[in-house]
Amino acid sequence: MDWIRISVEGRLRAVDIETLPYPGFPTDLHPQMVSVLSLSEGVSVVQETVFENRFGYTNDLVRLGADIKLDRETAIVRGVDQLTGAPVQAQDIRGGAALVLAGLGALGTTVVDGLEYIDRGYHALEYKLSRLGARIIREG
Repeated sequence: MDWIRISVEGRLRAVDIETLPYPGFPTDLHPQMVSVLSLSEGVSVVQETVFENRFGYTNDLVRLGADIKLDRETAIVRGVDQLTGAPVQAQDIRGGAALVLAGLGALGTTVVDGLEYIDRGYHALEYKLSRLGARIIREG
């Protein structure tokens, strides 16, 4: 078998995350998880212990309506009912992917600038997500 089926009933629930070297939670996945947690039920705490200054993307998530407070290398993410589309700017590979995911969960249109970062880490991301049912158009 070469596929998996994924579904969820209702909202996802909050969870606390601490990034750690392998086999711990990967630091490269934390930005995408913060996007998901921004729409989850409850309050999540994401602590970055591997790299400094990994939360630059959160300002743009807040522009979309996420409720995120930073305290040094920790993000406190209070889940909201809805994000709203807005123009955002990818500043790095993983943060850019997080903004794309948040845009998919947002009401309205999200325009993500800085695709050169996303393209460095995720080949043909818009094509792959479109095959899953996402409505993504690359312009320019």
